[in-house]
Amino acid sequence: MDRPTEARNPRAKALSSLSTRQLLELMNDEDATVPSAVRDAIPEIQRAVEIVAGALEKGGRLRYVGAGTSGRLGVLDASEAPPTFGVAPEVVHGIMAGGDQALRRSIEGAEDDADAGARDARAVVRPGDALVGISASGRARYVIAALAAAKEVGARRVAITCDPGSPLVSEAEVAVVLRVGPEVLAGSSRLKAGTATKLALNMISTATMVRLGKTKGDLMIDMRPVSAKLRERAIRIVRDESGLDDAEARRRLEASGWDVRAVLESKERR
Repeated sequence: MDRPTEARNPRAKALSSLSTRQLLELMNDEDATVPSAVRDAIPEIQRAVEIVAGALEKGGRLRYVGAGTSGRLGVLDASEAPPTFGVAPEVVHGIMAGGDQALRRSIEGAEDDADAGARDARAVVRPGDALVGISASGRARYVIAALAAAKEVGARRVAITCDPGSPLVSEAEVAVVLRVGPEVLAGSSRLKAGTATKLALNMISTATMVRLGKTKGDLMIDMRPVSAKLRERAIRIVRDESGLDDAEARRRLEASGWDVRAVLESKERR
């Protein structure tokens, strides 16, 4: 039997003969199945959040490791944590097979380098951290070796994969298995598998930060307002939560160095 990420999709066997409209509709139909696959994995995603939040509460850090599309998604999620939740860059970090150059240029063979995976993990993972290994096939040796190295140093381990029978599953304490089925383009796991992975990462990082008190309700009160758009958002948050007008909200934010949390807490103490 073909592995889930390599199997052919019977609905797509005539792909090259479809009209552009038919091709797009088929892709959209297949993409529509992704949310339910993620929904089915929520029990495991919940356990992943508990592991990651527990590690961060005790002073640990979150690391993602992956290759190809999976690695890029991990790096993307890590890079968005500091501006969104105000955490230091070293708290959430993405490890990419092939290094930073692989973010822009495909280095496919890097996923087979188990020695590099173990070495790269040992360089940035310490006891008490949480390492999330991401591999759609669950067979990227780089990622498997990184999780094994994390176990050796005493870190917590989560896997995100689309194959329940893959070696990656056995290396993790919790395996988030996203059963998205075969792709429209056989083996191209940047499609449904990549979309499902992005959704799962969104859930893990966002839910973790909410659990850690990095938000107030649905508001990003620890965000870093480093652009005009974000400064306007900060003003709206302060205005809506405190009752101040825009001018006074801006004045207080400027006086605090654009620290939304500090402004709101100061207003609550008065």
